[in-house]
Amino acid sequence: MATGGMQKLPAEMGRAAARWAKWRRTRALGTRIPDSLWQLAVESAALYGVSTTATTLGVDYYALKKRLDAQTPPRRIGPAAAPAFVELAPSSLAAARGCVIEFEKASGAKMRIELPGSQVLDLAALGRSFWEAR
Repeated sequence: MATGGMQKLPAEMGRAAARWAKWRRTRALGTRIPDSLWQLAVESAALYGVSTTATTLGVDYYALKKRLDAQTPPRRIGPAAAPAFVELAPSSLAAARGCVIEFEKASGAKMRIELPGSQVLDLAALGRSFWEAR
């Protein structure tokens, strides 16, 4: 949703933009961007987002994203990101009127389990078979 004007940037982003602008004014043509400026851009991107930082500093979005991704450990998705063990006590499931459990893989595969009343399934085995399926 457009607001009709630019949003006010945080002071840190303004200082970063000023440092990039100063470097651009004083550099010799063909000079590579110093690592200290790239590091400043990566830190800003981690705080304010790649798109906002790239636009504000006038740097290539994909170059900045590549540097940020190289510095940031990848986010784990799937069963390795979740706890290794989740206990579901049968007594708590039996007392409930019903529940819905949903699994979703990063690939987009989904599984929805509806447990009406006091049905108890081997949810651990069911979940394991879902995560291991290709």
